[in-house]
Amino acid sequence: MKKIKLIISILFSLFLMGCEDVVELDLNTAPPKLVVEASIFWFKNVSGKDQKIKLTTTTSYYNTEIPVVSGATIFIKNSSNTQFNFTELQNSGEYVCNNFVPKTNETYTLTITYKNEVYTASETLKSVAPITKIIQNNNGGFTGDQIEIKSYFNDPVEETNYYLYKYNYTKQVTQNYYADEDTFFQGNEFFSISQSDDLKPGDIIEVSHYGISKSYYNYINILINISGSVSGSPFQSPPATVRGNIINTTNPNNYALGYFSLSEVDSQTYTIE
Repeated sequence: MKKIKLIISILFSLFLMGCEDVVELDLNTAPPKLVVEASIFWFKNVSGKDQKIKLTTTTSYYNTEIPVVSGATIFIKNSSNTQFNFTELQNSGEYVCNNFVPKTNETYTLTITYKNEVYTASETLKSVAPITKIIQNNNGGFTGDQIEIKSYFNDPVEETNYYLYKYNYTKQVTQNYYADEDTFFQGNEFFSISQSDDLKPGDIIEVSHYGISKSYYNYINILINISGSVSGSPFQSPPATVRGNIINTTNPNNYALGYFSLSEVDSQTYTIE
């Protein structure tokens, strides 16, 4: 009798599995909003003249393709009113400039015109302390047996600084980002640290430190709290409706998503020994 019950239970389970179906919920879709990826990077020892801005829109939950935005007019002006124009590449939603002039502590204003509406944002290009050394520790992590990487720098004296750290692992899909402020190490040597527990000898890590503004620091921390992770990229479309510094001056209710930021960047590559 027990064997018969067992057979019936197995057959019933298989029947239920065979009856599974994909159910798509009828979700409400809000009108599309403009999404702006406008991060200007000035890598040390590079001219910084080549820059890119990408425009897309939000879309429905089930849409697997992100709509790109073509036909927009984009330019950036510095405090001297010098204008840097961005030209679209073949209806790709990517707009490029090849004569941008980066300068630390300079204030820049972004202007985007799209569908007869004007979006603007202003931000200051922040410097970053150079990476002085990268040290490997083979007894790191919570268990004391993980490989850990620390990238050191000397924080400027008598100056409040905000940082974004990025660790890119060539043998892993994810990247690690986290933001920091120098409240507890101002004017001293400090470091960023890798946050991967799966590093092995031979792995290559690209470490990047970005100088960022206080407002961008706050914005990034909100993104990290919402996503529940420091993986992914804060330079891409935000994972939720997080308001950045881009304002629609024509129709304030039709706000854009994204953030206009400018950073000096120091980047180094390290191979795990």
